[in-house]
Amino acid sequence: MSKFLKKDEIKSSWFEIDAKNAVVGRLASVISKIIRGKNKTTYTPHMDHGDFVVVKNIEQIKFTGKKFQNKKYYKHTGHPGGIKEITPEKLHEKKPGEVLKLAVKRMLPGGVLGKKQLTKLKIYAGSSHPHSAQNPTVIELEKLNKKNLVRN
Repeated sequence: MSKFLKKDEIKSSWFEIDAKNAVVGRLASVISKIIRGKNKTTYTPHMDHGDFVVVKNIEQIKFTGKKFQNKKYYKHTGHPGGIKEITPEKLHEKKPGEVLKLAVKRMLPGGVLGKKQLTKLKIYAGSSHPHSAQNPTVIELEKLNKKNLVRN
């Protein structure tokens, strides 16, 4: 018989990732799995089992190919003819963490659960962050690539 976890039995931990020279999509894939709790044996799709992720050095993130200049993000203002587009390069200049946040957001489920899980993502431009009191476990992306957890 399987055991179902209750909200008070869920333990969240903290992870820290250095985004220096990391590719946006591959990093977002790793982050979304941790935030959703898919790295745990207690994963349940309708519950929030995820952990917190702190991403630092976001200003040194990159895209493969020419996507940094050519890719476009669209949003609509709600008015007729109100579609707006922006490239990752311009968005990165305005808000450095927004490119990664959008990539992770699109990998999470829609609705209330996805919004709640997205709040567990903390993005910082520099190498310092205010979450050192939580003693986050450092995840090195190079080691993940070697273990084939992230495909190239």
